[in-house]
Amino acid sequence: MPFDQYHEPPEELSQETRTLARMFASLIEEVEAINWYEQRISVEKDKEAKAIMENAQQEEFKHFGMDLEFLLRKKEKWCTTLKEILFKSGDIVKLGEKGEEKAE
Repeated sequence: MPFDQYHEPPEELSQETRTLARMFASLIEEVEAINWYEQRISVEKDKEAKAIMENAQQEEFKHFGMDLEFLLRKKEKWCTTLKEILFKSGDIVKLGEKGEEKAE
């Protein structure tokens, strides 16, 4: 399903920005696939079919993680912010605010 991934004329964008746009699109597609599998899994009655869907969803989740890691390696401020949020206990909003402060 094609969509416009550019909001500015592509020929005016740098190669780096066009690469990021492709990775953002990929990240979105992976999240959509994870969501679709989650819904299918929640209603599937056949155990074998459900196991196959769960396996496929795990692949999509891996791809999501790889896309996200690529973006974080390219955007240092994003990485700094997320390091304060991810895999930490506590109030998520407060952690996010702390991450934003560190990134500034």
